[in-house]
Amino acid sequence: MAAVSLRLGDLVWGKLGRYPPWPGKIVNPPKDLKKPRGKKCFFVKFFGTEDHAWIKVEQLKPYHAHKEEMIKINKGKRFQQAVDAVEEFLRRAKGKDQDLTIPESSTIKGMMAGPMAAFKWQPAVNEPVKDADPHFHHFLLSQTEKPAVCYQAITKKLKICEEETGSTSIQAADSTAVNGSITPTDKKIGFLGLGLMGSGIVSNLLKMGHTVTVWNRTAEKEGARLGRTPAEVVSTCDITFACVSDPKAAKDLVLGPSGVLQGIRPGKCYVDMSTVDADTVTELAQVIVSRGGRFLEAPVSGNQQLSNDGMLVILAAGDRGLYEDCSSCFQAMGKTSFFLGEVGNAAKMMLIVNMVQGSFMATIAEGLTLAQVTGQSQQTFLDILNQGQLASIFLDQKCQNILQGNFKPDFYLKYIQKDLRLAIALGDAVNHPTPMAAAANEVYKRAKALDQSDNDMSAVYRAYIH
Repeated sequence: MAAVSLRLGDLVWGKLGRYPPWPGKIVNPPKDLKKPRGKKCFFVKFFGTEDHAWIKVEQLKPYHAHKEEMIKINKGKRFQQAVDAVEEFLRRAKGKDQDLTIPESSTIKGMMAGPMAAFKWQPAVNEPVKDADPHFHHFLLSQTEKPAVCYQAITKKLKICEEETGSTSIQAADSTAVNGSITPTDKKIGFLGLGLMGSGIVSNLLKMGHTVTVWNRTAEKEGARLGRTPAEVVSTCDITFACVSDPKAAKDLVLGPSGVLQGIRPGKCYVDMSTVDADTVTELAQVIVSRGGRFLEAPVSGNQQLSNDGMLVILAAGDRGLYEDCSSCFQAMGKTSFFLGEVGNAAKMMLIVNMVQGSFMATIAEGLTLAQVTGQSQQTFLDILNQGQLASIFLDQKCQNILQGNFKPDFYLKYIQKDLRLAIALGDAVNHPTPMAAAANEVYKRAKALDQSDNDMSAVYRAYIH
């Protein structure tokens, strides 16, 4: 498409990442919002939403010239409502000799947007964008619903205090750091997600003297009480960590109703500790940075016990300055941390690590069952392994669990299968064979079919005996 001259006040179609084009208007940015360096861009406010952002000129098209094209490829109800808002805006403005402005919504005023990350406009003209993509709506449309989300007390030793801001902070009853070598940051810390890993992480943050505001997305946990939203946690904290189950949960947490993105303002920091794929974490980084936020991915290698013991291994990538700001937090929750460069690197490394771990676990289960069916002692098999080069705490604990029939989750089977699946996809993306991981993945899938999803990964053993 030939270059088109755009100027302040023009109606345009703006493209954000993988999301469909959306109608908006080029407006003046807030006085305190600097224009990003690099390629030419305009500040665009979108119709039918409370969203606005810096958009590079190559991601913009004139509204009238491309109206019919966009309407043909976008059929969503909310998209149509946005187009109707443009037309109503034009009807009201017709004949008026004044600068056009988009009316502010009465629900949320002036949400700040930051420098927009690089996006490529590749409209799928032959493939209509369906209205069923919730992440698109979560990103563009301001959500005012207030679902009943809950906090959970981490331990009986914690006390919950209401602050003047209305947010709920959890502090250790004795806030003195138990490890004198760690000086807790004076920044306000938020944490989203109190599952097997999150609960232990938060407990250790508290033990080391950090003040932590928490939110959990489910209400099924003992001691749960009515809490606030992810957006409120982010808006009241300097650095917010999150640890959830999979790519969908990670996206919903950021892009969903009252999600993280709604609380991001310039300078707010978000650290995603979930194990997800590189595409997901890159997408989340882009939308956080687009609002002026800072982003770090920091998935962890370990299990529930290591989380409780503060012995996790942290793999980080993204904002190096934010990584350094998280130093006391990482010391509290882990035994070591690695900074791996640009966003996406930590996700890739974490999947590779878990691919090896998941494949190893399946091989252990295979060896134990083969020993059994050939008349060999499983305990002797384990004793031999423990005296050889494969000896490890992981090997001994998982084998003992299997021999005792104890599959209480320390690392959910469904999550290691998820990681194997994502690792295989990572290999496919670079045309690298992963036959061992693929074989292990099939065994875990069989275990899931035998209702072992919510048991420990060692329950893959049951896939061999049924």
